[in-house]
Amino acid sequence: MTRTLFALALTGLAAAAMAATAAPALPATAAPAGAKAYIISPADGATVGQEVTVRFGLKGMGVAPAGVTKEHTGHHHLLIDVKELPVAGQPIPADAQHVHFGGGQTQTTLKLAPGTHTLQLELGDANHVPFEPAVVSKKITIHVK
Repeated sequence: MTRTLFALALTGLAAAAMAATAAPALPATAAPAGAKAYIISPADGATVGQEVTVRFGLKGMGVAPAGVTKEHTGHHHLLIDVKELPVAGQPIPADAQHVHFGGGQTQTTLKLAPGTHTLQLELGDANHVPFEPAVVSKKITIHVK
């Protein structure tokens, strides 16, 4: 019984320590009403080759490179096979599944493995933090042959 209580106490302390070290939320940049990101191509459900060009669209806002603070602008992040959107109030991760276009790019050519993949855009502010509300595209599915 004493061991069980000790184990529970340690688990509680570990959880509290992890919560205390979580990064604090950064201020979110407000998105203008009606702002929308979208994928121009490929089309949802398309079958594509292993090299595929993805074109980004944006309505109600402008594109500016990362680090440039200008009202109603941001830059694209392409989410590849991501199940959940990045955490609000935190910079969007930079890895193989969260591709940053901090130069203000509006298209890219990807090399994907054969199979089914999902693509989604999320706009980040000058500091890569998602807007509030989030400016995201519909998630599309593509089939790579």
